[in-house]
Amino acid sequence: MPTDNSENSRLVYSSEDGPVEPDKRPKKPEAKAEQQSVTPADGVVRVSRTKAGRKGKTVTVITGLPASELQTVAKELKRKCGVGGAAKDGAVELQGDQRDAVMKLLAERFKVVPSGG
Repeated sequence: MPTDNSENSRLVYSSEDGPVEPDKRPKKPEAKAEQQSVTPADGVVRVSRTKAGRKGKTVTVITGLPASELQTVAKELKRKCGVGGAAKDGAVELQGDQRDAVMKLLAERFKVVPSGG
């Protein structure tokens, strides 16, 4: 094998077409983009509990809140429930199972329904 000190000296072989240039390799299909949870714009606030993707930790997720009130509601819920959490991707996430408390607090201002299991 000849040694070439140029930047693109590495030979690439394909079992079907022989040598293939590095930039002309067939592209693999890209992995599906992570699906964003699309919340219906029906004016209903949904409160769910999940463990998926959180190393077994339970998280309460509140979706359907108006974007203008997302940060203020998140701050208020964290303070009143005494837990940590975050407002991200159009949803509020609170640590632990806080569904009952959150539903009582939000029922005063929004139409709230439990969601999921």
